[in-house]
Amino acid sequence: QVHLVESGGGLVQPGGSLRLSCAASGTIASVDAHGWYRQAPGKQRELVAEVTGGGNTNYADSVKGRFSISRDNAKNTVSLEMNSLNSDDTATYFCHFVGRSTWYGLHLDAWGPGTLVLVSS
Repeated sequence: QVHLVESGGGLVQPGGSLRLSCAASGTIASVDAHGWYRQAPGKQRELVAEVTGGGNTNYADSVKGRFSISRDNAKNTVSLEMNSLNSDDTATYFCHFVGRSTWYGLHLDAWGPGTLVLVSS
């Protein structure tokens, strides 16, 4: 099992910055991907950014150059630094973790409860 604890989010003015963090805990043997998705009202959930088990990063085209994701492997924590925020970034952001358990190598796939990011003046 894996448990995700999200932090950050809130209200920010256009052009501002926010930092989201997600700590994973549990019977984690390895990580395949750890990152953030978002879902705006009336829209599908989409990938924002993730770090793969090999240390590669993937970003949505809409956030490239503005968002930066990093992972602390020792703490199983991923952080998303969001800059130059605009109204299109308003959404509920969900942490997502995929990996393998120490228990027989079982597949782990978990979502956090979500944290709201509201970009508004």
